[in-house]
Amino acid sequence: MIKAKALIDLFLDASWSEQGLSENTLSAYGSDLMIFAEFLAAKSMLDVNSSDISQFMAVRFEHGLSRRSAARMLSALRQFYRYLVREGQLKVDPTTHIEPPQLGRPLPVSLSEDDVEKLLAAPDETMALGCRDRTMLELLYATGLRVSELISLRFEQISLRQGAVRIVGKGNKERLVPVGEQALSWLEQYISTAREAILAGRQSDFLFITHRGSAMSRQAFWYLIKRYARVAGIAKSLSPHTLRHAFATHLLNHGADLRVVQLLLGHSDLSTTQIYTHIAQERLKELHQQFHPRG
Repeated sequence: MIKAKALIDLFLDASWSEQGLSENTLSAYGSDLMIFAEFLAAKSMLDVNSSDISQFMAVRFEHGLSRRSAARMLSALRQFYRYLVREGQLKVDPTTHIEPPQLGRPLPVSLSEDDVEKLLAAPDETMALGCRDRTMLELLYATGLRVSELISLRFEQISLRQGAVRIVGKGNKERLVPVGEQALSWLEQYISTAREAILAGRQSDFLFITHRGSAMSRQAFWYLIKRYARVAGIAKSLSPHTLRHAFATHLLNHGADLRVVQLLLGHSDLSTTQIYTHIAQERLKELHQQFHPRG
């Protein structure tokens, strides 16, 4: 087990430095790999074959493992054994012929354009915090940023003159995202008035700050979205990425190219972006059924 833990720690360190995986992903990978090491008992992780992995997955399914958790667990094993092959610890990757479980990907909840307008108008923009919240919502919808990217924005990442924001996303990949005129207008107003009022003489490199002068947490922003959804009378169950989903869906509805949307969202794989084409198609079906005389 000591040998197994040492191998796992080396893999996690390499994954963090080379791929820039998040702490949550690394923690999940570490837990999954330790469960696998315990399953092997006295057998070394370097002596594993595909049969061992298939048996392990079968046992996990018998214990109620969901398909999504199984996919993540298999991903951890794949990444781990590819690393060992790359480092010369193994010659053959035992995960090569293991088929991943088929996942039925649920469509993300997306707001209509009318609902987005109601949500954006919900904050009391006459107050400094309300102006901040309106600006955050406007920027999120205008750029399709991840919430984690929004709350960690620093001043040097924003160019009001160019009308763009520079983002370092997953895997330390950098992208330049254009910002629309309305979001730029709110940014200018927030920076020139509300932000200084919230800071009250304190200093911060973060663009969006709380009344304590610190960067906003993901949980705090999620609370704000839920609160403003109630104010706007939106009954849908929203997620922190609802405006990101709306950004992508509305772009496609208005004729944007899928690969352009992929670049704006920072997706490394086009298949991740293609889910939004399904949302657009579902919307077309709804409109057809609602308005066509034989729908």
